Amino acid sequence: MDDKIRNALQQAYLGEAKAVLRLKMYADRAEQEGYKQIARLFRVIAFSEEIHGMRALRVLREIKSTEENLAASFESEKTVAEIAYDQFVKMAEQAGDKAALLHFSQSRDVEETHAKLYKQAMNHFMEERETVYHVCKVCGYVADGVLPDECPVCAAPREQFTTFDS
Repeated sequence: MDDKIRNALQQAYLGEAKAVLRLKMYADRAEQEGYKQIARLFRVIAFSEEIHGMRALRVLREIKSTEENLAASFESEKTVAEIAYDQFVKMAEQAGDKAALLHFSQSRDVEETHAKLYKQAMNHFMEERETVYHVCKVCGYVADGVLPDECPVCAAPREQFTTFDS
């Protein structure tokens, strides 16, 4: 594939992925403010943008076998936690920005747990181990199997977790 086309597809994917998240948050805000139809519109367009992003990934041939996807995801989480977030934490500390520091340090800790979960999945891939996951809606921490009484990263109560069992 031509490098310019690859770059354009990667930019399109990143733009679509950002739009999906932003639009979902806009929908949540519109819902909170009582604008149900506008919230629905934001969610519909987010879904459409998600399709655009998935199509770009397909054209880029970024989706491989599950084993390859697990390995790539593990490496990505590890890099983000060990390099990017560590740098972000240092920046926030130097700037004295406590809100950013909390966000970056908690996100780093959660990224490390994501890497561990991917590593476990790679190690148990052939066993086809099934588990229930619980995700903290405050910081994104993922609990494997057991719903904690409180989040080990941000101390949110168990009521702040969403369960994924299918």
